[in-house]
Formats: sequence, structure tokens, C-alpha cells
Amino acid sequence: MSHPAASTSLPTVFLPHGAGPCFFMDWQPAGLWDRMAAWLSGLTDTLEVKPRAILVISAHWQADTFTVNTQASPSLYFDYYGFPDHTYRLSWPAAGDPELAAEVRKRLTEAGLSSSEEGQRGLDHGVFIPLKLVFPEAEVPVVQLSLKNGLDPTEHLALGRALAPLRDQGVLIIGSGMSYHNMARLRRGGAVVDPDSRAFDTWLGETVALAGSARSSRLMDWASAPGARASHPEEEHLLPLFVVAGAGGEAAGKKVFEDEVMGSVQSAFVFGA
Repeated sequence: MSHPAASTSLPTVFLPHGAGPCFFMDWQPAGLWDRMAAWLSGLTDTLEVKPRAILVISAHWQADTFTVNTQASPSLYFDYYGFPDHTYRLSWPAAGDPELAAEVRKRLTEAGLSSSEEGQRGLDHGVFIPLKLVFPEAEVPVVQLSLKNGLDPTEHLALGRALAPLRDQGVLIIGSGMSYHNMARLRRGGAVVDPDSRAFDTWLGETVALAGSARSSRLMDWASAPGARASHPEEEHLLPLFVVAGAGGEAAGKKVFEDEVMGSVQSAFVFGA
């Protein structure tokens, strides 16, 4: 069942979800993730209305078709390894929204996109780690939607366009990833920012700030951008941005946060604001 149109259309957001459970543990150097955590904690203050539900596309779920989590009470999926014991006891008891999940599938079918549903997989850390800061009371229902294997940019932009009407029904669409995700270089860290990360982030900011087809064309050719493949040897952490760009409408997007972490630039972007 569709919900009535809201008086204010919600924006779409691409946010960095950090490294594993980084916001909820001691890290060396201390304070490394504090700026990102503070931005996430203040995200709802930038919204004109409170969402009735959240739809999250996380970098950490890929499936053969776009797949929707249909659970009424999803568990948490601790899909990170080698972190302190207490980080596997974190809780974030947000309800699911089977009605929204059904609406998502309906929208995809109408757009000619095949989809599936899943009723067992918990919310992965690309969902509950950042959203535990954004919505600490877990009071807003959440539905997770997968990426599609193959990671085709055109398909993920089309996915976003199919989801766009949900913004008028009080649904906050979030893409959870990282604007730079070269794990080998991140593990080396360092005080000096990787020049490839800086170059790609500059290109990404310029691209997001374009409108309509100009933005889509550049995104579809993202691998040709300066520093692109060095920043994303595999693109699963970038593709959630394509979904929220597609869902954000034709107007120019904007960068709303930037930080330097572990030798990389990490940025957040908003569309349709």
C-alpha cells in the first residue's frame, strides 16, 4: 500500500560508514574517526522533516538481483573480523518495514528491474554502524536493499530513479559506502593523503555538482576519472552513491562533509535537497 505524498520531499544521502565498528571502539591514533562520527550524529538536524522509514543500500550486500530485506524485526549481521569482543555485542533494534519492502519491489517491477526478497539476512555493518549514530534510538523502521552483482553503473542509476518516488512518501534513501576504498593503502595509513584519493575526490565533487544527464554521463564513465581505479580497485563501496544520485532527481547534488582519514579523503554527498 502506498503512503500519501509528504509535504516535503526528503533528500538522498551518500554517507561514509567508516572502518568496521570504528565509532564504537578505541582506535589508534585516538580521535581518528571523531569528525565523521560527529557529522553522522548531526545528520538528522539537516533534514526538514523526520523520515517515517529508511531505505539503505549498503556496499556490503551484493546479490544476483536487487534483493530486499523483508523482515519485520531484522537482526544484526556482524560482518567484520578481528575487532574487540564488545563490538560483536552492539545493539541497534530498529524495526523492519515489510510494507516498504513490498513497495520497493513494486517500484522496481514497474521500472522493468527484476528483484528478489530475503527474510533471513541481518542488517550488515554498512547499515547499523553508521545508523546507530544517525538514529541512536533506532526509532525509525529500516529496510536494506542490495547492490546487484556485476556492479553495472547504468543499472544502479536506474535503480535509484525507480526508487525516487519514495522520497515523497517520507522515506530517507541512504547509500552507505566510502568515497575511497583501497584497503591495501588504507591499512598503510599515514599522515599524507594518497594523491589518487585527492584527485578522485575532486572529480567526484565536481561530478556530483552537475545536474541531470551531465552528471549521469560522468558517473557512468567513472573508471576513467583521475585516481579512480586506485581509489576503488573494486567499486562496491562507490555504487551506493550511484543509487542515491539516481533517486535524487535532476538537480545538482552537493558535498556536505569531507575528512582525511588513514591517508584518504572521505566525503559525503546529498542529492535532492
